[in-house]
Amino acid sequence: MEKRLNFSVGPVMMPDDILQIGKEQIPYFRTETFSNIMKENEKIFIELVDSSSASRLITLTASGTAAMEMAVINSFDSYDKVLVVNGGGFGQRFADICDIYNIPHDDIKLAPGEKLTKEILSKYDNKNFTGMLINMHETSTGTLYDMEIVSEFCEKNNVFLIVDAISSFLADKISMVDYAIDMLITSSQKALALPPGLSFIVLNKRAVDKVNSKNPKTLYFDMKIYLKNGERGQTPFTPAVSVILQLNKRLHDIEKNGVKKEIESVSEMAQYFRNKIQDMQFDIFSKSPSNAVTALEPMCGISPNTFFEILDRKYNIWICPNGGKLGEKIFRVGHIGNVDKGDYDRLVSALREIVEEYK
Repeated sequence: MEKRLNFSVGPVMMPDDILQIGKEQIPYFRTETFSNIMKENEKIFIELVDSSSASRLITLTASGTAAMEMAVINSFDSYDKVLVVNGGGFGQRFADICDIYNIPHDDIKLAPGEKLTKEILSKYDNKNFTGMLINMHETSTGTLYDMEIVSEFCEKNNVFLIVDAISSFLADKISMVDYAIDMLITSSQKALALPPGLSFIVLNKRAVDKVNSKNPKTLYFDMKIYLKNGERGQTPFTPAVSVILQLNKRLHDIEKNGVKKEIESVSEMAQYFRNKIQDMQFDIFSKSPSNAVTALEPMCGISPNTFFEILDRKYNIWICPNGGKLGEKIFRVGHIGNVDKGDYDRLVSALREIVEEYK
């Protein structure tokens, strides 16, 4: 059987040199050597997201959801009024976090795949919102939101902006300065093409000042202790050491090649795949698709789960099924990680065979 291909949205296919680092024995980490690696990671990361030199990076050993929760509870409390862009499962996750911590919020409810427009945002002007939570890319539907109109709204209304860029980082253009982002969240298992286990939050100066004024009721998620330990290149608790070492290699490679080239590569894979399936019985579900993933709605009478099962069993290929109500409507194909055009040729050929077989 041919090699396994993974077109999910994370974890993704990893380069061989990154896999090799993961095979090594894990070193002790309370050392000057490891501290220097952590400081390097912070410096490069801040440059890649185009934030100011006064910004800080928190490296969290936890999932992206944990980083979302950490960002919210260190920024807002019951005295705030937060606007949540809720166009799918991950927008709803932000809303759920606010509910759990009794943070007042209004939701901009978007239909799955719907664009966020100026007209929609204008309805929330001058409503005394103190914060905004948005998934730059609503991964559940493959929908990329327009960050220019979001930043314009936040600057006009003096709103503190937290952006989940977990599946956008290195796939679509991100600039914390241009988009007036105060906190940006991402994770290791998406376009960084590392194992799951690490999440990252970049804070600009305004966010650092805000965090230092808050006292959330939490131990593990208290940003202040991460910022303090980060000054010496350490974390307050045991981190995912191997993934941090893999991250260091990956960041140096991206720094060498340029973040623009990384984004262009993902975009090229997305366009190549979408062009290859133009004549097939699939509709692209999102009205504003991201580079990171294509959400496909089969129009051939074959269920998404059937595609997933046959591709896995017969072709040694993984795609990304959907959960919830969209599970029987769409499946997703990722364009991040160590994949090339030949890999997409193999996927498209398999999809064609399945459609022909079920005619």
